[in-house]
Amino acid sequence: MRLTVGQAVVRFLANQWTERDGVEQRTIAGCFGIFGHGNVAGIGQALLQAQRTGEADLPYHLARNEQAMVHAATGFARMRDRLSTMACTASIGPGSTNMLTGAALATVNRLPVLLLPSDVFATRVAAPVLQELEDPRSYDVSVNDAFRPLSRFFDRVWRPEQLPAALLGAMRVLTDPAETGAVTICLPQDVQAEAYDFAEELFAKRVWHVARPVPEPAFVERAAAVIRDSRRPLLIAGGGAIYSDASAELDRFARATGIPVADTQAGKGALAWDHPNAVGGVGSTGNPVANRLAREADVIIGVGTRYSDFTTASRTAFAHPDVRFVNLNVASFDAAKQAAFPVVADARAGLDALRAALDGYRYAGEYGPDVASWQATVDSAYRQGHGPLPSQAEVIGVVNEACGARDVVVQAAGSMPGDLQLLWRARDRKQYHVEYGYSCMGFEIAGALGIRMADPSREVFALVGDGSYLMMAQEIVTAVADGTKLIVVLVQNHGFASIGALSESLGSQRFGTSYRFRGPGDDYDGGNLPVDLAANAESLGAAVIRCRTIADLADGLKRAREADRLTVVHIETDPYSPVPSSESWWDVPVAAVSSLATTQAARAHYQAAKRDQRHYL
Repeated sequence: MRLTVGQAVVRFLANQWTERDGVEQRTIAGCFGIFGHGNVAGIGQALLQAQRTGEADLPYHLARNEQAMVHAATGFARMRDRLSTMACTASIGPGSTNMLTGAALATVNRLPVLLLPSDVFATRVAAPVLQELEDPRSYDVSVNDAFRPLSRFFDRVWRPEQLPAALLGAMRVLTDPAETGAVTICLPQDVQAEAYDFAEELFAKRVWHVARPVPEPAFVERAAAVIRDSRRPLLIAGGGAIYSDASAELDRFARATGIPVADTQAGKGALAWDHPNAVGGVGSTGNPVANRLAREADVIIGVGTRYSDFTTASRTAFAHPDVRFVNLNVASFDAAKQAAFPVVADARAGLDALRAALDGYRYAGEYGPDVASWQATVDSAYRQGHGPLPSQAEVIGVVNEACGARDVVVQAAGSMPGDLQLLWRARDRKQYHVEYGYSCMGFEIAGALGIRMADPSREVFALVGDGSYLMMAQEIVTAVADGTKLIVVLVQNHGFASIGALSESLGSQRFGTSYRFRGPGDDYDGGNLPVDLAANAESLGAAVIRCRTIADLADGLKRAREADRLTVVHIETDPYSPVPSSESWWDVPVAAVSSLATTQAARAHYQAAKRDQRHYL
């Protein structure tokens, strides 16, 4: 079959399917793209031809920012439990390197996205071309080599003959739950338009089975023996419990054993917040109850978690002198962390096996009253009546109560991820979508777009601060153009609230964290800037509801739910408003020497906290 390389890519991707538990879905559900020289006559022409002739079914979506379209693909993939994702094509040079941040986010979070960056001329006939990096050490290096360390699979197709192997290798990684992440196939711009006689078999329907690996029985027996020997076990549910769709198995395991279940940012919602075994978020941004249980636990059962520093409170969360770890994870790399007793398996299959091995075991510890007391604290935070400006906790409370059980809240950066893990009450395994592996400012609106595309039956609330909004709001235009409804809750507090609070705790006096005029002391300590973000959103095509009070916000969210188009609900909050303490720590180094008294005091506190840090051997 004589096709250009671009046409072959589109036709191949349109015929890839993923299957798990007997259910098939498109592996690549569509393609985001921004065209320029490099891909306009290659992948761009192929997408146009497919749309006009129907020879390949690969829907095209016009994005406004290359980084944002990768975020949207990542949000889509997470919503689909890593079983389906989107492709992203960009032009040579800055168009392609704009996708680097998105690639890093996808790989850090173990989420599949397919990137198709355009590249230099394979023939080098016109070199150096516009936007080509010249490396005097080698002529086969381009800016796209920056994708190598950020990708779980990387290839460059210098010749059409290489394309089949590259595409099949890409699909292998995209559909492997243990190895997945960003997959990059670089396509030189002349090769994209080159014709070749491809074998027709390349374009036949291909179904990629996503397995549920079962655990090695000996490993299960050893792990069960460790748990049986424990006096204070604690299970921590991570993102793997979500992607495996293991909530029912986790429920059965928890009820059968009585073991309390905490969650990470990626695992929140694996159990509903009011489940009798649920104790909430653990770690640096967790709650005091879960963190007390973590400090006292002699066995930690990690299910689908990669143990980030926020989960481990920078290796201070698990304080029992003889603490041991049982890690259930589909990736052996993560299962082996903390010198654990590993159970390498799918979370659903592994939980079933562990429950069977623990038949008759029952943890009799009492933690229900502490959880109830904590929930009363959450109620107080949601209704604290802070003024004159409302608190961020009150905003979260109103959004939480406005969300139906199947609705989704999206967040990524600033002070809100911490407040959300601390306070949010998730009722469904897909309700809570906080990207906190890379914590990328600007993810929220783009990610929400991908989430809504993945499941249009759910309302999607993008909860975004002014700092993140100013980083990347362009996909409002994409959503408006496609008729994709989102509810964007825009919280304006005139700066970087999270880094401001962190800066103050480290003795740096919130330096460089306020959106203000430069004052007489050459610092940004003047009045608030006359920036109207609500007007900005309106100029991008959004309907806008301006709120001043918490009552206004509740009404605004109700109106936004009733609307049939993207709606931005804007409210200003107090950046200094308090939230309850997590009674935990996060390791951010403080200057060892300083002439500032605030820094000296912070250093003393830091050194004291470091004494609790440990290796788990």
